[in-house]
Amino acid sequence: MPDPIDQPPAEQPNVAPEQFSGAALLTTPAGFPPTPAPVVGFQDISQPEPVPELTPLAVIRSDDGRVVLTDTTVIVRGQEHPLRELERAELTHVQWILWYLLGGMGLAAVMIAFLQNWLRTGPAMTGMALTALLLAYGRRGSNRLRLLRLGREMVNFALPGETPPWQRLTAELNRRIYRVHDHAARLDAWHLAAADAAMRQASAVARAAAEGQPGNENLGHNEL
Repeated sequence: MPDPIDQPPAEQPNVAPEQFSGAALLTTPAGFPPTPAPVVGFQDISQPEPVPELTPLAVIRSDDGRVVLTDTTVIVRGQEHPLRELERAELTHVQWILWYLLGGMGLAAVMIAFLQNWLRTGPAMTGMALTALLLAYGRRGSNRLRLLRLGREMVNFALPGETPPWQRLTAELNRRIYRVHDHAARLDAWHLAAADAAMRQASAVARAAAEGQPGNENLGHNEL
């Protein structure tokens, strides 16, 4: 029996070798469409959506016309202040301490003088009436509107009248200030995003132009 090692190898059939392609090595899961091949040198860089303009609001005026509030400005006693330059507005009810003290001390002095018989009834009643008016005027006081400006000193305004109407107007003023600042922040963010997208688009175009120039493919294969 011949030795298996001494036997000649079997003849292989004359068949062309199978050609492997890159597509055969990629497997696509069932149920998913094939991914399209990207275009060389092109990058889809979309521009950000523009920020819409602010909706116009009605002009608000105080009952005495001392304060006028618009979309972008506030006018107090003839002085105009842009809302974008304001941080916020504050309203505080204050009392006139000078008139309050003069009225209280004057009323006490007139009553003491009347009780000591230093004043007659007519002058005493007149003095008590005047000092009572001073006391009431100082007790009523006024409304102080304080406007805090960005990077500048604050400004104060005295607004006479009842406090609740001025409080409602101040609340609307603060709401419009925050509205203007929010729109300005969104607009600045849009400008930054648009500039960044333009830079990336210019970089992609320059890279595609550099890759498309003839002879760039063989730069790394030149033999020394």
